[in-house]
Amino acid sequence: MESGPAAFAGTAFALFGVALLLWTAARLRLRQPVLDGAHPTVAAALSTLLGIAALVGGIWCLGAV
Repeated sequence: MESGPAAFAGTAFALFGVALLLWTAARLRLRQPVLDGAHPTVAAALSTLLGIAALVGGIWCLGAV
């Protein structure tokens, strides 16, 4: 009964994490700002950390299924 919500949350977190990491990599490759008005290094690091955290959280949720 509880595996359905865990699978949904895990998939959503994992997809968001992968998409955020890909988007950050694309912005850095094109030398465009990741976040307007912020220091480029801080914005890229924060975005990367949040993407990794979402991906790890998604994998953890999917592991609980």
